[in-house]
Amino acid sequence: MPELHQSDVLIIGSGIAGATAALELADQQLDVLLITRANEPQESNTFYAQGGIIYQGETDSPESLAKDLFKAGVDYNNPEAVTLLSEIGPGLVKQTLIDKLQVPFDREPDGSFSLIQEGAHSSKRILHTTDITGKAIELELIRAVKAHPKVTLLTGHTAIDLITPSHHSSDPNYMYAPQSCVGAYALNQDTGEVVRCLAKYTLLATGGLGNIFLKTSNPSGARGDGLAMAYRANARVTNAEFVQFHPTTFHHRHAPNFLISEAVRGAGAKLLDTHGNPFMERFSPDWKDLAPRDIVARSIHKIMLEQGVKNVYLDLASYMAPEKIRDSFPSIYEQLISYGVDISSEPIPVVPAAHYSVGGVWVDNWGRTTIDQLYAAGEVSCTGLHGANRLGSASLLEGLVWGQRVAQHILAHINDVELLEEVIIPTWQLADENSPDLALIQQDMSSIQHIMWNYVGLIRTPKRLKRAWNELRSLEFQIEEFYRETGITDSLIGLRNAVRSALIITTAAWTNKKSIGCHYLE
Repeated sequence: MPELHQSDVLIIGSGIAGATAALELADQQLDVLLITRANEPQESNTFYAQGGIIYQGETDSPESLAKDLFKAGVDYNNPEAVTLLSEIGPGLVKQTLIDKLQVPFDREPDGSFSLIQEGAHSSKRILHTTDITGKAIELELIRAVKAHPKVTLLTGHTAIDLITPSHHSSDPNYMYAPQSCVGAYALNQDTGEVVRCLAKYTLLATGGLGNIFLKTSNPSGARGDGLAMAYRANARVTNAEFVQFHPTTFHHRHAPNFLISEAVRGAGAKLLDTHGNPFMERFSPDWKDLAPRDIVARSIHKIMLEQGVKNVYLDLASYMAPEKIRDSFPSIYEQLISYGVDISSEPIPVVPAAHYSVGGVWVDNWGRTTIDQLYAAGEVSCTGLHGANRLGSASLLEGLVWGQRVAQHILAHINDVELLEEVIIPTWQLADENSPDLALIQQDMSSIQHIMWNYVGLIRTPKRLKRAWNELRSLEFQIEEFYRETGITDSLIGLRNAVRSALIITTAAWTNKKSIGCHYLE
């Protein structure tokens, strides 16, 4: 009999949204099962978020923050979500991250918080821990999760599919019931066994999908797992065409696309072309180098095409003392110095890269999806907060707010449903019976990444999108056949999810004929 886990709440993903919800629920004595595909629970998009989290400046207000969110999002935002986050977000930062978890945010000599200004923000309101804010937050969250007796943490467990009674119950009457979710099937990577994780409520907090693109700032696990699973379960997906490209990732032939935080431009750095000339005033006279990310990324792309070069440069050394650079951005400094680039004395070669999925699984202001008993929070979800383009440092705050909101709603309705135990036992082939060919997986993933980068990237055209759709459809047919004929592994699950997520984005981009925000059509 396959392994079985039962809990009040199943949470898939251990970033800020999943961990926040887990702690809120566990504090009220609910049994929480938190699973992650990573071997180390802190491995998440949250961990790699450098810049900071929105807080509240001295002259700031909810109305000012809302105005900035709408402006960056090109007024495509959900007004209710914007109002909600603007009014309660900063208070939750203080209550949860500062007072409860005591995250070591940077402070001024007088003890006040050191706040910075980022692109498209109208004031200094960004709370940070040098250039490792996400890491500082995530480590404290995971420390609290590990210490909580009501949370069971399973690492190395890859969610395969959501369990929906209409598909997976042994009782045929469920095919006539409203669509609901009672947990998920997951692969235990150590044993190769597929286990059942049953719960009254399930929260998807699986993060993003940057790795379906050739160049990305995301960790390797960001391949659209949650989006694809929710889609297969018939959850509503919205705004999937909006994928934000971060303007500045480190460009080096032997290095990954390491993120150069927007806080570097917030500290005064300027973008230079290959001749050493600043160029952002040409594209954005008002914001210049602090323009919204979609504008900056496209501006860089155009300069690269005009000058026939593979990168532009980000110059901080001309605007900040070397010692202050090393003190303010120690992680970036150490990472780049290992590749022979000293940011305290020379410009940084940078290129845009896929960074954040603005759209995702549709949720309301409580994190509810269109499937009963299924919630989503963080980057996998779409609250409408970001509109057509995300405001910098809004993602961590959104994960915190909706993680807490999901927990509140579940606590209020925990006795409304019973734990369903009658579900089909999975029959997937085990990897040791028929191991998949890793060369085929790597080649298929490379094909997806190149298709998405070349045809569904920073600048899109109808012909490119049509070509992408045709090629991805053919590829998905082959991958599904591959998936059903061979033993199941984490990489094969990821490949299947990646091609489905790529098709979701491409179809949404083809459907939306209006160029807006980070969905840019030529």
